[in-house]
Amino acid sequence: MREFWLRLSIPIVFVTLFALLLWGLFSATVAAAFMLVVLLVVMAMHARQLYKLGVWLNDARLENIPEAGGIWDEVFSQLYRMVKRHKQTKQELAAELQHIEQATAALPEGVAILNEANRIEWCNPLAEQHFGLDAQHDIMQDITYLVRQPEFLEYLQESNPSEPLVMRPARHHDMVLSIKLIPYGENKRLLISRDITQMERIEAMRRDFVANVSHELRTPLTVVNGFVENLQDMPDISKDNARRALQLMAEQTRRMESLVSDLLTLSRLENDQTPMSEDELDIHALLNEIYQDGQLLSAGRHTLRLEMPGKAKVLGNREELRSAFGNLLSNAIRYTPEGGEILLRWAERNEQPVFSVQDSGIGIAPQHIPRLTERFYRVDRSRSRETGGTGLGLAIVKHIAMRHQAKLEVLSEEGKGSTFTLVFPIKRVVR
Repeated sequence: MREFWLRLSIPIVFVTLFALLLWGLFSATVAAAFMLVVLLVVMAMHARQLYKLGVWLNDARLENIPEAGGIWDEVFSQLYRMVKRHKQTKQELAAELQHIEQATAALPEGVAILNEANRIEWCNPLAEQHFGLDAQHDIMQDITYLVRQPEFLEYLQESNPSEPLVMRPARHHDMVLSIKLIPYGENKRLLISRDITQMERIEAMRRDFVANVSHELRTPLTVVNGFVENLQDMPDISKDNARRALQLMAEQTRRMESLVSDLLTLSRLENDQTPMSEDELDIHALLNEIYQDGQLLSAGRHTLRLEMPGKAKVLGNREELRSAFGNLLSNAIRYTPEGGEILLRWAERNEQPVFSVQDSGIGIAPQHIPRLTERFYRVDRSRSRETGGTGLGLAIVKHIAMRHQAKLEVLSEEGKGSTFTLVFPIKRVVR
């Protein structure tokens, strides 16, 4: 500031001294005229610089700041530094804002900011997806105009909701959302939404699993218990009746043993901590075993054929693959009427090893195919029990396939048969 006043006062002092000199040499009139001319020139210069400043302020950019001399040079230098700092601060704030937007976009929850009138001040992309919003057009719109489900409107009206709201969005009936309102700041609220569709599906599968296990075990236990009570109440029971009762109890006991065995197998396969031992497997020998087992199970009621190359080796667990292949073949035998044909084939598809079981059985309706690998899921429950299935075979196949990085494919048409295929990755081939 001191330098500023010094630079301003020096020209004034020199002009005043020169005017006094003119006064002494000529007259006061000459000195006054000189001072007036100097004053007009200075005013014109300042007016010119002020005009430049006004023009620049309409478009204040660093690259077009005016050039000036004298005291105005210092003024424009200060303005240059101020605008530069402002531009740098603006760039830093923009970078921080972009960083925050990227961070909120990466959140696994949808986030929207509501004001006291329930108007949307901001939302991240996931909130747009959950509620069907458009950030470019719906900002400062009342969210109750955009999401009109009654349970959601009631939840917004609660003064201090303690529990999250679980709802299905009107535009996404296959999605389940958990919604939570969190007050913050001055009359603002965070609307947080989370997609819990998978959690709900898992919970539904758990409930179904418990109910199905209870039902599957209750039936044979009821049969066995009934025969035991009858035997106790019939001291003079004949040998034929006793033999028949014991035979039925043995069948139900084997059914329970099979069910428990499959449950233990499935539990072991689902346990990620269980390591899988891998060996080089001779597919020719393995499929021959499966084929022989199928012949015994079919007992001549079907025509079984086996197609495979002379030599083929893959890397995998023998017992698990034997179980998966055997389950697919036994299912084909169970659901193919007498006289039908069943084909076991080992081949390559784009250098990937492929195992398939094709039958001419009853087939499967399209709506059932996506759920076939669910535990205890049956297309026809009564027929499944008649054929002795536990309802866990395809679930076991699916987990064995996952442990071998394979893919299970199902092609089927009602009344025309089915084809179940396991496609293994190329890395499983042993050349």
